[in-house]
Amino acid sequence: MKLVIVESPTKVKTISKYLGKDFKVMASKGHFRDLANTGYHNLGIDIENNFKPDYEIQSNKKYIVSKLKEVARNSDEVYLATDPDREGEAISWHITQVLDLDIKTTPRLEFNEITPFGISNAMKAPRVLDMNLVKSQETRRMIDRIMGYELSNLLQKKLHSQSGGRVQSAVLKIVCDREEEIKAFIPEDYYEIYAEVQDGKLSHKVKLSEYQGKKVTLASEQEADDLIAKLNSSLLVKEIEEEEKDYYAAPPFTTSSLQQEAFNILHLSTKTTMKIAQTLYEGVETGHGVQGAITYMRTDSYRLSPIFINAAKKEIETFFGPEYVGKAYAQKSKANVQDAHEGIRPTSASLYPKEAEKHFGDKHQVDLYRLIYNRAVASMMKPRHQINTKVALTSGDYVFSLEDSKVTFLGWQKLYNPRNIESKNFEYNFKKGDELQIINITKKKETTKPLSRFSEAQLVRTMEELGIGRPSTYAQTIETLKTRHYCDEKRGVLYPTDQGMITAKRLSQYFATLVDAQYTASLETQLDKVAEGNEAELSLLRDFTDEFYNLLKYADETMDAEPTKVLDEVCPECGHPLVMRYSKKGSFIGCSNYPQCHYIKREEEKPVAGEGELCPKCKKGHLVKKRSSYGLFLGCDQYPECHYVQSIKKRYKKFFVSKKKTTTSQ
Repeated sequence: MKLVIVESPTKVKTISKYLGKDFKVMASKGHFRDLANTGYHNLGIDIENNFKPDYEIQSNKKYIVSKLKEVARNSDEVYLATDPDREGEAISWHITQVLDLDIKTTPRLEFNEITPFGISNAMKAPRVLDMNLVKSQETRRMIDRIMGYELSNLLQKKLHSQSGGRVQSAVLKIVCDREEEIKAFIPEDYYEIYAEVQDGKLSHKVKLSEYQGKKVTLASEQEADDLIAKLNSSLLVKEIEEEEKDYYAAPPFTTSSLQQEAFNILHLSTKTTMKIAQTLYEGVETGHGVQGAITYMRTDSYRLSPIFINAAKKEIETFFGPEYVGKAYAQKSKANVQDAHEGIRPTSASLYPKEAEKHFGDKHQVDLYRLIYNRAVASMMKPRHQINTKVALTSGDYVFSLEDSKVTFLGWQKLYNPRNIESKNFEYNFKKGDELQIINITKKKETTKPLSRFSEAQLVRTMEELGIGRPSTYAQTIETLKTRHYCDEKRGVLYPTDQGMITAKRLSQYFATLVDAQYTASLETQLDKVAEGNEAELSLLRDFTDEFYNLLKYADETMDAEPTKVLDEVCPECGHPLVMRYSKKGSFIGCSNYPQCHYIKREEEKPVAGEGELCPKCKKGHLVKKRSSYGLFLGCDQYPECHYVQSIKKRYKKFFVSKKKTTTSQ
């Protein structure tokens, strides 16, 4: 028997079916070994001994390791088949360490798609562990542990903030810098002038763009009125420019572009998008059994396999005609792009979205799959062709402009149009030198607007453009900002909290270089060089720690601590003032006399259905909210004479309390 070790338990059944009875497939359930909380400041790293890491098996994963050891001892061969990325490579290396496997001979499999084809190809071409990739992950993990632990301790002590980190803090600074710009912005009113001109049976709305050779800027309504008063009753067509242009399809999705499009079109958070994509990659019912519906979803490449390209082109020709068949994208060289995997695409060009609707078990899976399928196939279709028209119309010193377009060939937009944008069909009858009568003229008041706050999609795009983090960490970083209460999300927009603003300000003051986007991107580039074998990890670690600890020491000595916020309330138990306190789970109100007094003020709970009603059992008491270890429930206020209880419905509280467990005591 041969043992194949994957990361996710959901892959086990699917891969087992494809490999057959001679193989045993087991899951490590992700990372099972990490840096221990030992040594200097519990870093688990011996900095003085060439940054020697101290690893330990996580307590909740010991049973998994024990089972893997048992099966590995009785196996003829062990295959490492963790996810095909840096983290997956590291997990495979940790497996070799705990199972005592030879890293030079243990076969490493890469499943870029969980299909019979993908698994068969991987089995035909196993490789050995890429230790440069492992070193890169280990170096990244140690830098993140050092900066995360040390910075978090400082922030907790000085600012009552929960945490700081290499990528997290850089992204927080970006969000807070934008907020400062918005607060400093002073809006200004201005006016625009539009004229409606007659063109035979057609009419066109044209905009005043120039006056006396200069761009029009009207700061007041009086200026607009004065200018309108000087206008003639007609406009002369001075210039007509027509340009034929091709608009090419967007490339297949990368991790970043998938998160952005899913947010904008499907209104899914980055975290939810990656969770759904993971299920599509690992396996769903497709009508031909359970198999992966998309390729690996953590990638920064949009390259596609020749086999899929040929299959997709046949589908395009069948459904749309040969005139729609175009060329596939070639991956362009770009900083921080690994190109280790294909772009995100369907595993089969014949698994149409309509088929997905029949077989997938979840609407969000279908919606996300449709985006992925249509985008990947459309990327190989001919461009949209349109005629762009620019018209200049004059009246003395006034110049009005008109810009519009006419689509002559839909191309890829025949398949991929998630925003349901209607194709423009601009028509006109006039020619150069014609005089068009003005049939209406209007002025419109506008106000300058600041830059918008970041949505998750915009923040992901910014992180990608600046080279901060990697595709696999974008969603996690945004989620961390929210769980640490540095940012609140309202209707898809991220708002930095007061605590987030304070934290970003102090980090910029004392760790300016480390939270700078350019530094963070530069560090990513150096880590990529380690992965390529072109950079020594020890020198990178030494350079980082030398700079970081110098800044940390200065900050620890000179940074003023934020005063504890005292509230205008007193503790109902001991009479001391209540204060705002902080924990890993966020802020809360507690007694200033802690640890002598452990009072914590609970948030006021909203009334629930049934509260205050007459007890249906004794007909004397009334139902009141009560609390047990299982959560809230309704009980009769005549207890212990009456033992009636009633669970609170799910739409009000997430806890359920069964009558069986609550009838004996309240």
